[in-house]
Amino acid sequence: MNTKEDLRHILARIDGRGYKAYKDIKGVYRFETFDLFIDHVQGDPFAAPTRVRARVLLDRAGFPSSLHSKEIRKIAFGDYNARQFRRALAAVVKGKRGMGKSGLIDIDSGGQEILERNAVVLDDHWLEARFVVGLPAMGRTILGREAMEIFFKEIPVLVDKSLFYRSHDPSAVRAHVEVAEDQEYLRAMLPQKRLVAFIGDGAILPRRSGVDDRPLEPNAIPFRYPRELGVEFELPNRGRVTGMGIPEGVTLIVGGGFHGKSTLLNAIERGVYNHIPGDGREMVATHPGAVKIRAEDGRNIEKVNISPFINNLPLGKDTVKFSTENASGSTSQAANIMEFLEMEARVLLIDEDTSATNFMVRDERMQELVAKEKEPITPFVDKVQKLYQDLKVSTVLVMGGSGDYFDVADTVIMMDGYKPRCVTQVAKEIAERHATKRIDEGGMTFGEVTSRRPRIESFNPSKGRKEVKIEAKGLRTILYGRTTIDLSYLEQLVDWSQTRSIGLFIHYYTQHHIHGSPTLREGLERCFQDLEKKGLDMLLPYWVGNLAKPRIYEVAGAISRMRTLRTH
Repeated sequence: MNTKEDLRHILARIDGRGYKAYKDIKGVYRFETFDLFIDHVQGDPFAAPTRVRARVLLDRAGFPSSLHSKEIRKIAFGDYNARQFRRALAAVVKGKRGMGKSGLIDIDSGGQEILERNAVVLDDHWLEARFVVGLPAMGRTILGREAMEIFFKEIPVLVDKSLFYRSHDPSAVRAHVEVAEDQEYLRAMLPQKRLVAFIGDGAILPRRSGVDDRPLEPNAIPFRYPRELGVEFELPNRGRVTGMGIPEGVTLIVGGGFHGKSTLLNAIERGVYNHIPGDGREMVATHPGAVKIRAEDGRNIEKVNISPFINNLPLGKDTVKFSTENASGSTSQAANIMEFLEMEARVLLIDEDTSATNFMVRDERMQELVAKEKEPITPFVDKVQKLYQDLKVSTVLVMGGSGDYFDVADTVIMMDGYKPRCVTQVAKEIAERHATKRIDEGGMTFGEVTSRRPRIESFNPSKGRKEVKIEAKGLRTILYGRTTIDLSYLEQLVDWSQTRSIGLFIHYYTQHHIHGSPTLREGLERCFQDLEKKGLDMLLPYWVGNLAKPRIYEVAGAISRMRTLRTH
């Protein structure tokens, strides 16, 4: 192994030379308290920055083993250290030291959620931070002395402030680990109480804006649960917590406009993830099999069985293996539900505002005017209870415009000034007083969920001279070879690093499990089983630190939205 002085000598030697001479610094260097790995050197000041790892022996780092003794603690521990590294950047790093990305140091540390990442990796013997460095240059001339400042002054301080226990507030790191463990435990306990979600008393649900996921301050109204839906949990660290439990079955969230219906549903959507201390949603937990459903005009659909909802299309178009390159609101919403049921989702989350009106309900007047034999759509209101009875899939539905759902709801929650009230009995009494004359068009059962198996020719990751070119363009777009995958309506995708992983997951699936798996679900499940054993590093043949674990539902959703997808 090289010493840090070897790195110093190389930087002195290449100072003032052309940028490609930076390639000479690739290698491993021993510093006093850590080893520095320079894995990939950028080709010019404007290219993707240099990939670097700093590794500290675990015994030397000094962290109590209790902080990473379980898998969920290990994930939260790595998350905390990555955030500490980022916090130190502003105080330690000078920043711009030339042109392009010169002087940049950055790490993937995430937002409000605690996700499994590979920005900080913990082994049995060492702790490693993975970050990027913009090597300094003026034009294409190396600024060697500026690079020395980065490697010998800034990086050692960043490592000291993030990877050594002596630099941490013990109570803060412990709280970060414990809050994640409590949320994971709470989520796992939901099925025992036959709940699909829990919102803790005092939770802060409103966010600052649609593009700022931090809690609204200082005027947010704390969540207070209605007595009728109150439940209690005993958590490993926090102890007893109380709040509102949303039971299995069909739940309506109703209320006037701007009273908090969608805010509550958004919190439930994000409750599939753990949240950092201070987020306000630390005690919001949702069944891990919960998926958000909406209409998605224009999307591609490939051989999806939408017949439980849509039949007898004009010109005899097949709805058992329904395909289109330009879905309508109703066909896209039907396909979204059936695709997630194909992946064994357990809870559907639906907001009336983002749904196709004709998919959600068909009232008695419309039924009288347009006979059933001339209407191919069976509305969701006539299937939602059968979905629970036959498949044990629950639904949480925000509804402000149709009281027809009172007849099929098991629980009705009314939001009034951001305060929930249980109005189930009142809603049932109203339904009796104003009995609808509409006819249930849903039949005796929900219908069949059909599994699909993608064809290998659907996936071509090559572009130009590159055999594999897969790239995430922000949170909502993946470039897979020459194919653009639009993830705009997968609303539970929360991190760009998840999007990167999804593109790579698709390629991993095609390389390892597409041929040996009878269905898409089984193939992706095998990929995730591999992930549990090997970690996110299995997705690439080289080291990176910008991947986060996605959910199986978003990976499947991305595959279903590929316009090149063909299935058996």
